[in-house]
Amino acid sequence: MLTTTAIKVLEPGELDDALAVLDRDPVANAFVAARVQIAGLDPWRLGGEMWGWYVDGRLESLCYAGANLVPVCATSEAIRGFAERARRQGRRCSSIVGPAEATAELWSLLEPHWGPARDIRAHQPLMVTTAPSAEIAPDPYVRRIRKNEMDLIMPACVAMFTEEVGISPMAGDGGLLYQARVAELVGAGRSFARTENGKVIFKAEIGAATQRACQIQGVWVDPAYRGKGLSETGMAAVLRYALSDVAPVVSLYVNDFNTAARASYRRVGFEEVGAFMSVLF
Repeated sequence: MLTTTAIKVLEPGELDDALAVLDRDPVANAFVAARVQIAGLDPWRLGGEMWGWYVDGRLESLCYAGANLVPVCATSEAIRGFAERARRQGRRCSSIVGPAEATAELWSLLEPHWGPARDIRAHQPLMVTTAPSAEIAPDPYVRRIRKNEMDLIMPACVAMFTEEVGISPMAGDGGLLYQARVAELVGAGRSFARTENGKVIFKAEIGAATQRACQIQGVWVDPAYRGKGLSETGMAAVLRYALSDVAPVVSLYVNDFNTAARASYRRVGFEEVGAFMSVLF
């Protein structure tokens, strides 16, 4: 009996099928699931196309193709199909990111055509917790950033992004897209910081968020305040907000070479459950 396979861009009417695939792993798929739950599958609203891999007419795997290329529950056969479509289309993304095994396989097929990458983070531990920290007391001075405080939070966000990614988010379009994303998180009440003397000294955001899981991102401490435990107490505070206000499972992923951050997150209660990979262009 022959198996038939196909790949195509999902249509808005296939939303339930897409969500069913995303729901197989609500933690690893939180980024894509959050976008789909807000925007649906219309490419203009979604900020990219959602490619589907079908086996005998059934949707089995996804790949989000926007500013990031993100494989979702992708089998090896699906990855080969997604890679071929991406190769024919040409690179439009600034990164490939997702579960490490699938992302590595996808990149191995695209590297001859898209390489070299500017940077490759081959193993980024995915960490998860479902409970507030039992060891670290939350910093009482960490609070939500208000909508009228964009001028306060933006310098810290730019510093974090530049330090983490290696380029400024203000390049290219003058930072319009990045500022819009920061404003979106502030407006949603998911941007947190501790300030002293009118300056942010710790900050983090709850980025992707669904009813089942959310992801903390953008953790940053002012270099002058590092080594004082602010990342641990600050993270404990953000974790408390995340669990009480957003979702029952909180995750993050971190570079494997950042041993200090990994140890800090473990003390706050996070456990490593898998790994992501990022290919940066």
